[in-house]
Amino acid sequence: MSSKVPLRRLSDPRELRALAHPARVRIVEELAFDSPLTATELADRLGESPANCSWHLRQLAKFGYVEEAPGRAGRRRPWRIVVQSHSYGDSDDPLEAAAAGALEDVLERRDEEELEAWRRREQAEPKQWREAAFGTRSYLWLTAAELTELQAGIYDLVVRHLDRFTDPAARPPGSRPIRFVAKGFPTRTASEDA
Repeated sequence: MSSKVPLRRLSDPRELRALAHPARVRIVEELAFDSPLTATELADRLGESPANCSWHLRQLAKFGYVEEAPGRAGRRRPWRIVVQSHSYGDSDDPLEAAAAGALEDVLERRDEEELEAWRRREQAEPKQWREAAFGTRSYLWLTAAELTELQAGIYDLVVRHLDRFTDPAARPPGSRPIRFVAKGFPTRTASEDA
């Protein structure tokens, strides 16, 4: 896979809302980390019914987030993630902004759940993983152009490893799924900064 992952601009509120559901976010995560999976296998992992997972998979596929994997057909149909980067939430359209906000709320809650789970098990993890895990908080004075440059640099670092989602042979021995969250945003309104 090229270091450039397809970038998909999500602007239709329907495609944003299609992902803004906790079960769908979990399905996408499971497929990202262990693909392909059937609706039944996903149901076991998520504590949902196979019928419910199948319905969510069809909704995700309708909007291009997942696709059927080659192989079996019928009831044992495997699914896989569509590896792509998403951009959304910078529109003046109120419907799009509301849908983007709903998606961001679901993703934020999921990140918080995973961080809490890490904290509960952190001391049971091998020392090398405890030392490798990190969090960082910084306050910076940046222009919009500098923040955009920082964002692009982080993106470039992350996409180097995205081929490992679709090609398990590209995963080095000892590698594990990692949740990486980075955010950069103004902490005051433009009028407060003046």
